[in-house]
Amino acid sequence: MIEKKRKLIFFWAYLEWGGAQIYFMSIIKHAMHEWEVIVALPRLSSPEIVRFFDQIGVRCEFLDFHLDLDPAPTVIRKIQRQWRRIRCEILSLDWLRRYNLEDCILHIETSPWQSWVFLFLLSMKRANIFVTLHNAPFTGARWRRLIWKARMQFLSRLKRFHIFTSNHDTKNKIRPLVGQAFWDDIAVTYTCVSPSQISDVLSKTKNISSIRRQHGFEQSEFIVLCVGQFIDRKGRWVFLDAAKTLQIDNPDITFVWMAPMRPSKADLGLVARYALADNFKLVISANIGSTREEILEYFRIADIFILPSFIEGLPIALLEAMALGLPCISTSVFAIPEAINDGETGMLIEAGNPNALVREILKLKADPSLRNRIAQNGQNYVFKHFDEKVAAQTAIAKYKECFGD
Repeated sequence: MIEKKRKLIFFWAYLEWGGAQIYFMSIIKHAMHEWEVIVALPRLSSPEIVRFFDQIGVRCEFLDFHLDLDPAPTVIRKIQRQWRRIRCEILSLDWLRRYNLEDCILHIETSPWQSWVFLFLLSMKRANIFVTLHNAPFTGARWRRLIWKARMQFLSRLKRFHIFTSNHDTKNKIRPLVGQAFWDDIAVTYTCVSPSQISDVLSKTKNISSIRRQHGFEQSEFIVLCVGQFIDRKGRWVFLDAAKTLQIDNPDITFVWMAPMRPSKADLGLVARYALADNFKLVISANIGSTREEILEYFRIADIFILPSFIEGLPIALLEAMALGLPCISTSVFAIPEAINDGETGMLIEAGNPNALVREILKLKADPSLRNRIAQNGQNYVFKHFDEKVAAQTAIAKYKECFGD
């Protein structure tokens, strides 16, 4: 008699996708042989991320609702967004009623300090809940920190509520918000790469000149690449400020940003004001390839990779670039220094400093031996410390503990 697999449900109610979904995918690939895996996401999600899940053979189910994550500069917009969140959480509770949650693992992408009532109600249905935190909550307002602490202390006392963090920086920063026993039990399941997938990409892309021609670049161009959502917290204007400065005396440098979604017309209008012409290219990942491997192959057009973020956990794009042998420049914020040791496995700059970014780009451009050393060190470090198999096994072991396995 074949034993029925327990269900493992990955759930989120927003349209944007990025590192959190790639993180989920890394766990799913290693869990599928033991668990019945279901991914629940909004029906209006990007076809690209749905296709990625289809390619690994996981079942997707679709929600007919989604959160409003557009900017909320006014009080009215803030109220509208909060009401939309509450409505989505009510609809989520209703949607999840189709499952016997007591016999499932629900790994949900949400902010517990905001959605604490929703998570409490799920726990009352005896759901085994896991939330991964990529960043700790941060605010300058003391009253808000006290509210968040009270909510997190409450959640941490729920028997069926569990937290993973995707880096040690986040785990350390939430220590004041939860009880000691709960904090001790938090497992760090790193944002990671698949060494076998990276090795396959490297073996297929040895001829860099051919890859560049395929994507319309000349061999003589010095290409600076960034990958991620084209949003403020990723440092998009710092990236373009550096490009503007460098185009004057370095017309051979081409800045490329690969994003999962096309920016708004307003954002594209702001980009146009930089008047960078062919020195800047904004590409959408769905136009580059239909598989994760094809997206990773595109990284290989670059001479260096930069990620000038203001706010990050441990970004998957940075780890992938390092694993693919690109010398990387990023910012000394949050968990990024867990991967980049300045001057050894990459270069670190202060966030929001385009002049520092210009300086480091020129330093790497002028010194091929430095680029090679940084690239090799970074690649070795990622392969040694950020293997998705290890992170996935850690997560799966925690899931099993819920059932006494």
